Amino acid sequence: MKPINDGHVAKPGLAVVEVAAADDETAFAIQELLATRWAIAPADRTTHEPGEPGVRLRCYVDMQQQPEA
Repeated sequence: MKPINDGHVAKPGLAVVEVAAADDETAFAIQELLATRWAIAPADRTTHEPGEPGVRLRCYVDMQQQPEA
């Protein structure tokens, strides 16, 4: 995954969430749970590092904004 840059966490309420899960379905379910509470910039795919277990997903959360309806 690309490094997290300063803009991703430039002010209180912004966060980067990285999910490690056994499979895509689980990773996207966690992302969906986050989206019910806060505004997020969702990931559209997971990544898999060779030699590492499972998959990873990164999404960006803005806790100051409500999720879109």
